Amino acid sequence: MQKLPENPVLMYVTDPMCAWCYGFTPIVRRLKALWFGRISVQVLVGGLRPYAQEPLTSSDKDKLAVSWHRAQEKSQLPFDYGFFLQPQAVYNTEPACRALLTVRHLRPGLILEVLRALHSAFYADGLDISQTEVLVKVVQPFGITENLFQAVFETEEIYQQTQQEFELVERLGVSTLPSVYLDHASSPRLISRGFCQLPELEDRLLQALQIPF
Repeated sequence: MQKLPENPVLMYVTDPMCAWCYGFTPIVRRLKALWFGRISVQVLVGGLRPYAQEPLTSSDKDKLAVSWHRAQEKSQLPFDYGFFLQPQAVYNTEPACRALLTVRHLRPGLILEVLRALHSAFYADGLDISQTEVLVKVVQPFGITENLFQAVFETEEIYQQTQQEFELVERLGVSTLPSVYLDHASSPRLISRGFCQLPELEDRLLQALQIPF
């Protein structure tokens, strides 16, 4: 049996505008705190609905609202449903994902905290985090000025990196957000597909760490 890694890396695949991720990010943060010094967390953006341009139809809104209600019941977090009252609501998650990659460049140690703030801005406060001016306000409390943020956020390089991360997630075979993988040189190992509570996530991690690397 090969030696287990001293500092396992959990790959957390998420999207700032994913309702189930909104409920799951606090659980990932608590797991990281409980396992402080023993695991690290790598956040990957999955691209829930990247590059969407057309407004949601009434049917789309109905389906989305049902998903939000279910996520709210499981997570017990506040949701603002004003989004569904917008006649021309466009659900484009690419800018928020790109903002998270921007934060990874500028304040990598704060990425889970910024992710939580983006979730809350969209779901609890009803803010449109597909808009640059809103994203600027969300990241400012984390020591990221507007000029610094936009110097990275608007570059062609960060656009390309965001697209490349979407493609990486697709190659991983991610079919559900959120998903958690245990990083491994040969192939990342799926720990959790979809939302689960902390005890279940921790149990799955412990089970995975018993498998020889």
